Amino acid sequence: MLRLMIWISKKMGRTVGRVVLYLIAGYFLLFAPAARVASRVYLTRVLGRRADARDIYRHFLTFATTIHDRVYLLSNDDSSFTIQSHLSKDVEQAIADMRGALLVGAHLGSFEVLRSVGLKYPGVPVVMVMYEDNAKKLNATLASMKTGERPNIIPLGRWDTMLRVQEQLEMGALVGFLGDRSVGSEKKRIVPFLGEPAAWPSGTFRIAALLNRPLYFMAGLYTGTGHYEIFIKQIADFSSVEKLDQDKAIQDAMLTYVNEIENCCHMAPYNWFNFYDFWVKTSNI
Repeated sequence: MLRLMIWISKKMGRTVGRVVLYLIAGYFLLFAPAARVASRVYLTRVLGRRADARDIYRHFLTFATTIHDRVYLLSNDDSSFTIQSHLSKDVEQAIADMRGALLVGAHLGSFEVLRSVGLKYPGVPVVMVMYEDNAKKLNATLASMKTGERPNIIPLGRWDTMLRVQEQLEMGALVGFLGDRSVGSEKKRIVPFLGEPAAWPSGTFRIAALLNRPLYFMAGLYTGTGHYEIFIKQIADFSSVEKLDQDKAIQDAMLTYVNEIENCCHMAPYNWFNFYDFWVKTSNI
């Protein structure tokens, strides 16, 4: 979809691109049954009532809109957006002191809007950590744009991932992970989400514990045409946690992380972009 939106934005301009979003959302509503079912299940939970076709359409439209906006955000062009940042004081201090910050988000709103925080603090690098296949696809797509600065991406699952993350943190970077999906045999823990058990990867939290770093929750919520709100706050501090206490500290951090996601979902319910059966069947626990 990102590749399609780049082409539309280049050939037809942003205004026409926004019109096409309505057609894309309609296409998903009609021809993506698995995503449609997943959307209804999630929206019914978060809205507290049975989601109807209008709700699901709005969900798909919000997703398509953030993908379209990604074209401009990845080009370091946030001039046409209104972005409000809600950063806790400890985060602002860490950025100002160039201590670096380890951030964990989710497929919730826009991950790329985080780059606007870096733009407001000249000299502060913004780094995205993602699985290698996704990193290759994103880099290939961005190469076709031929505009803007290529994002700094660290691939997950390589022998030097931890070293590169530590190096970037020491340079004062904002290093962002997405903590709601995993690949392969990554360890997961069951944490309730919107009232039902769900399996969450623990990798990001283990990295924070191994690096003895504070961990911050981040979310860039889409709140209307051209409007985003960024939330960054500390959810754990592993800097003084003893090794024997790390497991409990990781569990506590994950509980806080999921609680923050729930708060964001209630605040902006159409921003959750995991279009598959996210919850664990009770019989499988």
